[in-house]
Amino acid sequence: MSTSFKPLGLAVALALAGCSQAAPSADTADLAPPADTATEAPTTVADAAPAAEAAAVPAPQLQAAMRDLWHGHIVHARDYVIAVHAGNDADAKAAADAVVDNARQISGAVAGFYGQAGGDQMLTLLGGHWGAVKALTDARAAKDDAGATKAIDDLNANAAAIAKFLAGANPNLPEDTVHGLMLAHGAHHAQQINLILADDTAGEAQEWAAMQAHMDMIADALAAAIAKQFPDKAS
Repeated sequence: MSTSFKPLGLAVALALAGCSQAAPSADTADLAPPADTATEAPTTVADAAPAAEAAAVPAPQLQAAMRDLWHGHIVHARDYVIAVHAGNDADAKAAADAVVDNARQISGAVAGFYGQAGGDQMLTLLGGHWGAVKALTDARAAKDDAGATKAIDDLNANAAAIAKFLAGANPNLPEDTVHGLMLAHGAHHAQQINLILADDTAGEAQEWAAMQAHMDMIADALAAAIAKQFPDKAS
């Protein structure tokens, strides 16, 4: 990651709240169902959404950095599910390592702006998010319902923890809003896992397209919120 993006670390971290849109299956019933946001911006982020929808992007470099790193998160997580389903241990390990490396980049960026303690906290939270997604993938692949239920519970708990951290760092993003976005993000990971393991290629392709598009929407809205919080640093 370019050092020029390090002061934008919080914005990158906030994009974790991004989620795609599709109705969760019965397997994700314990996660809060995402709102119908696949084709519209998250209007609950009152200060961020109008700026994100504006023709002029207030902080284009920030926006680009957020999109790039958070696309990495969902790409590598998806690669892990595909490899597990194929029974390819080497590819699964490589994908898992890539998710962790991506989390370290994000956390390093946060540390460059908020200090090492902030970076360490972000890494711990991202580790909890990925640990739950990985556990859910493994449990579903093994048809372990109890393991899957625990993983979903862990995703929910982690969503609350991330929301508290991010809302505390950015006053323009209410904790309840970020919490809802994180729950939806987890639900979409779960939905994608189910579709891949079910060999539903068409369904997963639709989910994947929505996931990427909505990740951009959330990243753009959050970039606007960070630009408002740090107008002298976001560019």
